Amino acid sequence: MPGIHIYDSINLLSKLSLRRTWNAAKVLSSYYISRWKKKPVQWGYPISISFEPTTSCNLRCPECPSGLRSFTRPTGMLKKDFFSQTIDEIYKDLLYLVFYFQGEPYLNPGFLEMVRYASNKKIYTATSTNAHYLNDDNARKTIESGLDRLIISIDGTTQEVYQQYRRGGKLDKVIEGAKNIVKWKRELKSKTPFVIFQFLVVKPNEHQIQDVKQLAKEVGVDDVWYKTAQVYDYENDPNNLIPAIDKFSRYKKTREGTYKIKSRLDNHCWKLWHANVITWDGLVVPCCFDKDAMHRLGNLKTQSFKEIWHNDNYKQFRSELMTSRRNIDICANCSEGTKVWG
Repeated sequence: MPGIHIYDSINLLSKLSLRRTWNAAKVLSSYYISRWKKKPVQWGYPISISFEPTTSCNLRCPECPSGLRSFTRPTGMLKKDFFSQTIDEIYKDLLYLVFYFQGEPYLNPGFLEMVRYASNKKIYTATSTNAHYLNDDNARKTIESGLDRLIISIDGTTQEVYQQYRRGGKLDKVIEGAKNIVKWKRELKSKTPFVIFQFLVVKPNEHQIQDVKQLAKEVGVDDVWYKTAQVYDYENDPNNLIPAIDKFSRYKKTREGTYKIKSRLDNHCWKLWHANVITWDGLVVPCCFDKDAMHRLGNLKTQSFKEIWHNDNYKQFRSELMTSRRNIDICANCSEGTKVWG
């Protein structure tokens, strides 16, 4: 599991209010009641939300719709006015806000202003970046925005290995960006953001699992997290990405030489009770596995968030999940319920 870091944990807990605590208690209890009754009961509102700054990206990673330019939905940028209007409706119950779904957040010119807006509402804020835009000025503005957690994708410790998955990327830019963040944290005497090197373990880089820890120490980031890769055609693995180290794979090899998912795909999912995703143009979808927003549960341009969270579409989706998770496409290749950390 990712390590527990005292300041980051205290920082997260400091965002709790009586209302947010009560909301979290309602969400958690309704989830376990649903599992007990084997039918959905939903109380409260999301504890965590992912808001998509943009679908645009500068890289071309082989298992990413942004990288492959394979979306059927439009590419665009989240607008600040729409963002602030939505946050104003839900911030009193919301504890954790992720500025990421698809795309590279720093491509949105208003991204850090939106982070600041959420931070001023005392919401814990996090984002994930490929770090190619963390120049000196953006690094300083990132610290000043109040961002609480910064995940930097670094899937190799040499350019040769890094570029095999992060196609079009430059490792030296990633390291430079991380160093800029560390420098400005020190200059501004800030304990935030908590900076993480996230290492997506795939076959081309699994031999560098230990090397990234040393690199993180040299740069001065706070932690290293290993992430397992979702492979769309995992049965055949045409890009040869599934690692040989079993504990870092979501899949296991069959006797026939193909792969199958490790998860038992039980008919429940914590994500559907405590979190959801909002696309840049206001579509509400179940979770981060619905990358092309095919399961549209509502549209914030025509309905309020609280109306959508308890609408018939959400009730139907939760009911289907608790009946047969395997039959929902985005749930059939999902790591929920799989132990993947060493």
